[in-house]
Amino acid sequence: MEMTEDNSNKKLFDQATKQNQFLKVVDRDEAERRFREHLKLDPLGAETVPLDESLGRVLATEIVAEVDVPGFDRSNMDGFAVRAEDTFGAIEEHPRIVRINPEVIEPGRQSEIAVTVGTATPIATGAMIPRGADAVVMIEDTERIAGSNDSPMLEIRRAVAPGDNISFAGSDIAWGETILRAGELLTSREIGLCAAVGLSEVAVFLKPQVAIISTGNEIVAPGQERPDGFIYDSNQAILATAVTEAGGIPIRSGIVADDETKLREIVKKSLVNCDTLILSGGTSKGAGDLSYRVVSEFDDPGIVAHGVALKPGKPICLAVTQNKPLVVLPGFPTSAIFTFHEFVAPVIRSLAGKSVLKRDEKPARLPFQIASQKGRTEYLLVHLLKGEHGAVAYPMGKGSGSVSTFSKADGFITIGRHTELVPGGESVLVTLLGKEIELAEFVAIGSHCIGLDFLLSEMTRRGTRVKSIHVGSTGGLEAVKRGECHLAGVHLLDEKSGTYNKPFLTEGVMLLNGYRRMQGVVYRKNEFSFEEGMTPEEVVTQLAANNRLRMINRNAGSGTRILIDRLLKGFHPEGYSHQSRSHQAVGASIRQKRSDWGIAIGHVAEKYELEFFPVLEEHFDFMIPEKYRDNEAVLLFEKILGEKSVVENLCMMGFESHKVESK
Repeated sequence: MEMTEDNSNKKLFDQATKQNQFLKVVDRDEAERRFREHLKLDPLGAETVPLDESLGRVLATEIVAEVDVPGFDRSNMDGFAVRAEDTFGAIEEHPRIVRINPEVIEPGRQSEIAVTVGTATPIATGAMIPRGADAVVMIEDTERIAGSNDSPMLEIRRAVAPGDNISFAGSDIAWGETILRAGELLTSREIGLCAAVGLSEVAVFLKPQVAIISTGNEIVAPGQERPDGFIYDSNQAILATAVTEAGGIPIRSGIVADDETKLREIVKKSLVNCDTLILSGGTSKGAGDLSYRVVSEFDDPGIVAHGVALKPGKPICLAVTQNKPLVVLPGFPTSAIFTFHEFVAPVIRSLAGKSVLKRDEKPARLPFQIASQKGRTEYLLVHLLKGEHGAVAYPMGKGSGSVSTFSKADGFITIGRHTELVPGGESVLVTLLGKEIELAEFVAIGSHCIGLDFLLSEMTRRGTRVKSIHVGSTGGLEAVKRGECHLAGVHLLDEKSGTYNKPFLTEGVMLLNGYRRMQGVVYRKNEFSFEEGMTPEEVVTQLAANNRLRMINRNAGSGTRILIDRLLKGFHPEGYSHQSRSHQAVGASIRQKRSDWGIAIGHVAEKYELEFFPVLEEHFDFMIPEKYRDNEAVLLFEKILGEKSVVENLCMMGFESHKVESK
């Protein structure tokens, strides 16, 4: 029987008067707890996509470099490859003179002539440094002159130090280094970093598909004619964009008028095809609020909160069905977008593998003084760290040829062209490189180790934002003293006592025992032999005494350099001034026959297929500011370090863990 208009109005009135407005209003945290309790907030899965299609996606696995960047010692300038000692004392009025070797090294070709005492080889920017050279003199600081028997000679009018104008193999990115971690957003900077290590595709998390339905008889789509009493559907546009920003794929399911049967049909269909469903409007319990009535039919568990003590956003309805979020947002645009960001966006980000979104502060403090060349405006790339008295702008140490510097920078500070020195502790303004720069919750500054990379990746997998800065053991200890980091990886050997790390503790600094790793002499297979029973000191002495062999050293301030100097006892063999900044760079130099021997950890010898003569088991420990002893992230790090599965993984990587103790 057809219902008359009067009967229809009466039924609606009766239904409205019988409905309670809300089941029970709860506070925000309780509503969120109930909602998340029934959700599996892990990424939905992964897929492999071409690198050029990965912009805006989220990494599903760590990216570990399988090459060194650069892959060889390369020239940063057009000039001449030289032995630095041949330039010492050179000035405009009294130049040093050397003989020019009969070849020109261009990018893409290797030198056939070694640089020896009193010689120099012309070299182009980006070309491989020849054997024997340890610096490059800029072409503008030289002049060719005629020598005897028409032999070309070179006047050098400015001295250079070992390593000047050279980028050493692995100095930017070292083989085996974790350059990106799972959960990181791929922007143009990260994509460039992946390309620099030779990747053509990457594994990324799937994007959750989010259906959006607007409800109400009074809603019309933008672009359509709007009769009196109707409003344009702004919620669908706002929410679709917000879903994209959160890492999801919005599925616009259009507008559904107040037709309960049709709405129920679209809701069920959307739940089959999508990972999350959002309805806008109809969340109250009045007669015309169909969204709530349709959602209330689910009971697995169905509605977990209806009504939250928020302003705006009180009418929100949170439900879960088939392990999928099902949310009815208030119809008013301000309430809808506010409650979306409070409850729904974090869930979408979790399903997409993205971290919780936070905004960074722009003012920051310089931890130490910065020198700048007068006459030029300098843009100094920095890490943005949390300091004791606000944000810290930590300058990045790598040069303009580095790929990783720009990729890993959070921002830059501008140093005016009339400024030669910016004092440490001064407040600066950091220009952020991205819209969603998130300050790290845990900062490690100090010596690099792939074991530490593994531990930091474990922290990332457990929801902690981490940042690691490689400045060597000594630099890390100084950063700990200044309170700029939560932890420093160190392996400092005290020459007097032969003890690692403990003698370097100072007031306000504590030591967390880490793991052991074997240091030893690395060299190419089948090239050297040592008598049985020789001590490490005897092996190093034998190698150092051979003038035909070239060593590769480590950078001053590193724990390995302290060990090297102890073994050499003041002797500086050929190649002593050739300093590398990582164990991997040592392995690369020896494997590529630019050097013949050096000191590195056993893991490097294995990966670079080199021989290894054990020298000393060093202690790779962690120094922590005492003020951070009870920091949540520090406690998590300590917990991870002692877990059985982590200890087993460290052992598989060639490290020996032990009982964790704090002193």
